[in-house]
Amino acid sequence: MKTHPFNQFVERLRRQLADLSRQQLASVREIVAAFASLTQCLELIEQHGRQHPGCPHCHCTHVHRHGYAAGLQRYRCRACGRTYNALTNTPLAYLRRRAKWLPYLACMLDSKTVRKSAETVAIHRNTSFRWRHRFLAGASLQRPAQVQGIVEVDETYLLESQKGSRNLNRPPRRRGGVARTRGITRQHDCILVARDRAGKTLDWVTGRGPVSACQVARCLRPVLARDALLVTDGARVYRAFSQAAGIAHKPLNQHAGVRVDGQYHLQNVNGYHSRFKAWLARFRGVASRYLPNYLGWHRALDTRSIVSPEQFLLAAIVAKPSMHGR
Repeated sequence: MKTHPFNQFVERLRRQLADLSRQQLASVREIVAAFASLTQCLELIEQHGRQHPGCPHCHCTHVHRHGYAAGLQRYRCRACGRTYNALTNTPLAYLRRRAKWLPYLACMLDSKTVRKSAETVAIHRNTSFRWRHRFLAGASLQRPAQVQGIVEVDETYLLESQKGSRNLNRPPRRRGGVARTRGITRQHDCILVARDRAGKTLDWVTGRGPVSACQVARCLRPVLARDALLVTDGARVYRAFSQAAGIAHKPLNQHAGVRVDGQYHLQNVNGYHSRFKAWLARFRGVASRYLPNYLGWHRALDTRSIVSPEQFLLAAIVAKPSMHGR
C-alpha cells in the first residue's frame, strides 16, 4: 500500500476508534493482537524454511515457488514434482489456527494444564491436548549429545498409568490408586536420569519394573564421555555396566547411610527427580505412553534450553514426523 492512502486509512481509523466503547476497543485490541501473533508465527516458519531449503520428500534442492496457501509460501520440487511448504513432514503439518500457536506456547512455558491453556487461548480442550503433544515432539528432542565429568545416574519410578485409554489391560484403579504389592514391581515405570555437574541432563523411560544392566548399557553407553566418572548408588546393574564399558565408577552405599563421599554424591540427580515429580503433580496423572513427552517438557524448562514461545515453535518444526504419535 502506498504511503498517502495508508495515512488516510489510519486517520479514518483513528476517528472511528474515538467513538468506540471500552468493550469495543478491547475487541479491536484482540483482533489486532491475533493478526500480530499470526504474522510473527508465519515469519518464524518461513525463516526456518529459508534456512533449510530443499524438498522434504526427496531432499532435492532444485525447487521453484508455487504460490501461497494459508499464508505460507508453497514450493514444487523439480525432481519428484510434489509440492510442500515449511511445515510439510513436521509435527505441525495440517494444524490450524496458527494465530493462537504462540499464545498457546506461552501457556506451556507456564506449565498450565490442558483445560487452563484451552481457556486462556479460547480453543477446545481436545485441541489443547492435541497441540500439547505435537509441540512436545520438538521439546523432547532438545537433548545434549553427551554428558561428561562427574555424572550422577539414578533411577526413579512412577506408577504405571493408562489414563485416557478405552481398553485397559488390568482392573481400573480408583483415582490413580496404588500398586497391588509393595516395592518396585512391573506396575511401575522406570525413569533413568543422568546429570553431570554442568547441569546437562538426559532421561529415558526404560520400561516397567527395576532397571536392568542391558537397559542401562543401551541408554548410557552412547552418551557417556570416555573420561566420565559415573556416580551411582550401590545397585549391581551400574557396577556391571561400568566394568563392561570401562567407565570409572564411584558407588555410594546409601543403604548403609553413605550419601556423600567428599565431592561424590547424588544430590543433583535426586533433586532433579524431586522437581520433576512436584512439577508433574499439577497434571493429576500422566499416561505412561506420554511420559517421554513430559520428561522432555520438564527438561527444557529445568535446563532453560527453551525460554520463549518462539524457541518452542522452532523446536517443534525441526522434530521428526515419527514423533507425532508419542
